[in-house]
Amino acid sequence: MMSSQDNPPSSLEHKQPAGDVPVTGNSVPALVVSGFLGAGKTTLVRHLLEDAQAQGVRMAVVSNEFGELGIDQALLGSLAEHNYVELEGGCVCCKLSDELVTTLQRIREEVHPDRVVVETSGVALPFDTLLNFWREPVSEWVGECLSAVVVNAEQVAEERDLEGTFEQQVSSADLLILNKLDLVPSDQREQVQERVQCLAPGTPIVPAVHARVSTPVLFPPDPGNQPRQAAKPPTREPHTHEAFEAEECVIEQGIDPETLIQRIQARHALRAKGFVQTSDGLRLVQGVGPRVDLVEPPMKSPEHLLGRLVLIRRSDSQQ
Repeated sequence: MMSSQDNPPSSLEHKQPAGDVPVTGNSVPALVVSGFLGAGKTTLVRHLLEDAQAQGVRMAVVSNEFGELGIDQALLGSLAEHNYVELEGGCVCCKLSDELVTTLQRIREEVHPDRVVVETSGVALPFDTLLNFWREPVSEWVGECLSAVVVNAEQVAEERDLEGTFEQQVSSADLLILNKLDLVPSDQREQVQERVQCLAPGTPIVPAVHARVSTPVLFPPDPGNQPRQAAKPPTREPHTHEAFEAEECVIEQGIDPETLIQRIQARHALRAKGFVQTSDGLRLVQGVGPRVDLVEPPMKSPEHLLGRLVLIRRSDSQQ
């Protein structure tokens, strides 16, 4: 597996092409997967990796976790062994933008992927991340670019954290995936969709449960294998991040599940994620706002991650 530490990132000059960027017939489609904390981004990426593996397609993934434990990599398991790179210590839409470009180019040279997915952290902005695909030398081989924002339907229904970062993410999406609809009463789903549509008029909305979206929706086949032209890069708009902080919380083995849930809820985290050995067995902790789910993990937890949770919340000054 490649690591972002294998080669130190270089500072690349930001160059935008003056006109359309010619792309060869073997151009590589790229997808930026964004969405607020806990929307279901990693689950979507896992589905895309499974489908790519089944179809014999080489799909490379660059993940930008806000915390530093590497939990997303563990959740993707063996699917991410060879074509997965994780960038830590910042955000790919600003602080790590140069490192993202360097990493993408290294992936191109070492893996020769058929498609590329960049999974941003829950506090990143897809628009600014997408701009990196118009930077040289990445612009020379990347073809169609799409930003898909995963939206937690339950979060919208509860009118929770719908301003600031959430609103900026939704309004800059090319495609919205309205996920977790099964957690919203059927008589409220239309209202939830209308609320999201108001934030991004005209943007397609794909309803989903467990982030299952047909791959051709995100990576449509290239009709006739004709050479494609990349669109003109949009104009960069200045942005500032809300202040978020990530905290690691160590949990003792054998803890009662209800006690664990109460302990997490007491920290008022926007997002909680990790592996814990509870009195009922090994559990993957997935917390989104006040909801904390303890489920059997799809794989065995790496030993170094056991009992360690990442809690993400707004800084004290914004709570």
